[in-house]
Amino acid sequence: MMGTALKNKGIQPLLDAVGNYLPNPSEVINYAIDNSKKDEQKIVMNSARDNTFPFIGLAFKLEAGRFGQLTYVRVYQGCMKKGDTIYNTRTAKKNKVSRLARMHANEMEEVNEVYAGDICALFGIECASGDTFVNKGQLNLSMESIYVPDPVISMSIKPLNKSNADNFAKGIARFTREDPTFKVKWDAESKETVASGMGELHLDVYAQRLDKEYSAKCSLGKPKVAFRESLVQPCQFDYLHKKQSGGQGQYGRVTGIIEPLEPQNNTQIEFVDETAGTNIPKNFILAIEKGFNNSCEKGQLCGQIVSGIRFRLQDGGSHAVDSSDYSFQLAAEGAMREVFSDGAWQILEPVMSVEITAPQEFQGAVISGLNKRNAIIQGTESIDGFFALYCEVPLNDMFGYATELRSCTQGKGEFSMEYSRYCPALPQTQKDLLDSHEQEQEARPGGHSQKRKKN
Repeated sequence: MMGTALKNKGIQPLLDAVGNYLPNPSEVINYAIDNSKKDEQKIVMNSARDNTFPFIGLAFKLEAGRFGQLTYVRVYQGCMKKGDTIYNTRTAKKNKVSRLARMHANEMEEVNEVYAGDICALFGIECASGDTFVNKGQLNLSMESIYVPDPVISMSIKPLNKSNADNFAKGIARFTREDPTFKVKWDAESKETVASGMGELHLDVYAQRLDKEYSAKCSLGKPKVAFRESLVQPCQFDYLHKKQSGGQGQYGRVTGIIEPLEPQNNTQIEFVDETAGTNIPKNFILAIEKGFNNSCEKGQLCGQIVSGIRFRLQDGGSHAVDSSDYSFQLAAEGAMREVFSDGAWQILEPVMSVEITAPQEFQGAVISGLNKRNAIIQGTESIDGFFALYCEVPLNDMFGYATELRSCTQGKGEFSMEYSRYCPALPQTQKDLLDSHEQEQEARPGGHSQKRKKN
C-alpha cells in the first residue's frame, strides 16, 4: 500500500487499510524499561482506556508551528488531562499541560483529556524526539526507543554567508531535535561541519529548509578525508637555534634522526630520548618533545597531520645562560622544518573494510563499480540467491557509493564499512592533494607554495 499526499492519491485506501488490518492498541503488548533497577527490567503497559494506572507517553515527533514547538505524544498507559503536570524522565524536568490537542492533518481539535492508544499534541514542551513522559516524578521509566537506522551518507555543510551563522546554528539544532536520522557533528580535524542522513535528497531538503525558514543559505559538499603525512626513509638532523637581541638570548641545539614507524603504527608518533651526559639537561627534554608534537600538527607536504614517525634525540648542546625551554622547543621545530625540506615524504589515506550484500544477478555491476573506486576484492560468498562481497576501498573513493549501489541493484543492495588502516595514497590522489594545497597557498594574501620532496 502506498499513497502521495501531494496529489492526494491513494491516501484514503491506505488509511482504510490501517484501520481494517492493523491491530488496535489494546491488541498490542507494549513495554517500558525501569531505569531505577540495575538490570533495567521490562514492565508491561496496561492499555485500558482509564486512569487506573499512571500515565506514560512517548514524544515521537517534534514540529515547529505557529505556537512554538509542537510535540506529538503517543499515550501508552493511563490518562493525561489538560492542566496536568508531567515529568520528562530523561531530563527530570516537569511541564504543565496548558493546551492539549488532537491533530487532523493541518487541523487542530482542542481536547480536555486523552487515554491509552491516543495520539495528541502538546504545546511549548521542551524535549527531544524519543523522550518519555510520566505524571509521577518518582517513576523512572522509559519507553523502548524507536528504531533509528544508521545514516548512509555524510556531507560537509556550511553557511555561504558568515553573518548567517547564528540562524544556521538555530536551524540545525531544531532539525536534529525533530529528526533522529539527521545528525550533525563538528569535525575538529578537518575544521568543518558534517551532516549525515538517509540520502542526498534527505540532506538537500534540509539545506533548502535552512534557506527558506532561517534565511541561512548553505552549501553541501564532499566531506574532507583525514589524510596523513609520513616519512618514507630515515633522515638525520642537526639544528642550532641561536638568537641574541641584548640581554638574555636563546640557544638550543638538537641532533638526531627521524625515521618512519612500522606500517601497523603509522597513525602514531613517538619521541625517544637517547641522549647521554649533560649536553642537553634533562629538564629541557619535555620542551623538545613539545616542539616535535607541535610540528606534527600540520605537515608541509599538503597541510595534513604528520604521523608514523619516530623522533630520536641523540645529542645536542646548551648554554648556561641563554638556554631555556622555549629555546629548545624552537630548536625541535626547526629540526622538523629541516626534515620536511630534506626528507622524502608520502601521503597516507584511510582504507575502509567494506561488506556488500545484494541479489546474485547484480554481482557483475557491483564489482564493476568497485573496480572504478580502486577497490581490492578479498572474497565473496553466495547464500540463497544473494551474494556477500568483502573488499577494501580508500575512504576518499567511497563518497556517493550508497546512491550508486541503490541505483545499480534496484534498491536491493546494502553495504557497511568500517575503518581498517592507513596506507600510502594512490599516485593520482597524492598529485590532486598537492595541487590543491599549492593553489590554496598561492590564493592566500602574500602566499607562496614550497615544493617538498615526496616519494
